[in-house]
Amino acid sequence: MDSVLAPAIRLATDGFSPEPMTANWWAAGAERQLAKHRHGGELMIDGRAPRVGERFRNPALASVLAALASDGRDGFYSGRVAEAVVAEVEHEGGVMSLEDLAVHRGEWVDPISVAYGEYRVWECPPNGQGLAALLALNTYAHLRADAVGRSAALSPARLLHAQVESMRLAFADAARFVADPAFSPAPLDELLGDAYAARRASEIDLDRRMPDAGAGLPRSTAGDDTVYFSVVDADGNGCSFINSNFMGFGTGIVPEGCGFSLQNRGRGFSLEAGHANALAPGKRPYHTIIPGLLTHRDGGKGGLAAVFGVMGGMMQPQGHLQVVAGLVDDRLDPQSVLDAPRFQLADGDPNGALLVEDSFDEAILAELRDLGHDVVPVEGLRRGLFGLGQVIATGDDGILWAGSDPRGDGYAGGY
Repeated sequence: MDSVLAPAIRLATDGFSPEPMTANWWAAGAERQLAKHRHGGELMIDGRAPRVGERFRNPALASVLAALASDGRDGFYSGRVAEAVVAEVEHEGGVMSLEDLAVHRGEWVDPISVAYGEYRVWECPPNGQGLAALLALNTYAHLRADAVGRSAALSPARLLHAQVESMRLAFADAARFVADPAFSPAPLDELLGDAYAARRASEIDLDRRMPDAGAGLPRSTAGDDTVYFSVVDADGNGCSFINSNFMGFGTGIVPEGCGFSLQNRGRGFSLEAGHANALAPGKRPYHTIIPGLLTHRDGGKGGLAAVFGVMGGMMQPQGHLQVVAGLVDDRLDPQSVLDAPRFQLADGDPNGALLVEDSFDEAILAELRDLGHDVVPVEGLRRGLFGLGQVIATGDDGILWAGSDPRGDGYAGGY
């Protein structure tokens, strides 16, 4: 852990300058969240967010990372850091004890997957929303296959319509089934089966938007705090990694002397009795962040095909659908698939507006409107709400091809 955390400790100690998109979001979070809490200043400079070209140092976070390096999990879940977390939560009127932190353990879980073309798409299981991405891909694959079977050519607008309708049904199902499996296990074998995908596909009219795709999810602001990275090493091992405090700086609550803010993932709970995500002790809520992997099926060309992820709250499964379809169906390279314009069902609401990037061809948008969609173009810095993705695809002879999203401050590079 000393060597693993050394670069992060050095970065926190020596400081860094935020890039333009990060500085913009940091400024919004400083005003909306950090400034409202007594130790929020640890993540600001003179009561404001750091500006582009201005160095921000975080010695408090460096000390926390040093404790993790020397003491492992006990450096966080007990001792000074744990005491600071509990004290600040209690100060804000929350309920947390040192025992709550001490008994916490992470879990090693089996991923879930579906076949898509010549590949297999892998996601983390509930309580994450990777299920929504797989459900949408399964349904969309059936719609495409049916069109090919009828020798029907779907226009670009019809293909987008099929993706949107598949995503609407997937979000409706996710609202019902994505929850802590220790409390509300989902019937994953049935949901990810071919028969279920065929039935859901049969509910979609390629000539008209469905009037109602179900109750959907509680409305939730797309997060702008998430960090995702793809890494592939010289031996071909891939890592798809994501973490997030949610909605900017989470709660905006900063434990004294720690240099980080506490998350607000409790927003994923429901106060409706009997709901799969009903608030309960020791329970995890619906969680938005999802890393993804793509592998070759049936041993073709070996194992790993791509490491990918798209940040952005409820945008994430929608981004996964569009990135996988672009890589597999359209044979786009990693940078091209990330450059391509995207859509989003606003806040993951199956019956909400259809947000689209203004770089879509106007003829496509006009056809989507004719199909019944409430199309809302988005431009400028607000395009960040369509997610920030990273992709590494593996080629022949160990060749790696990477791409980084133009909507953010990411970077694709070798090492």
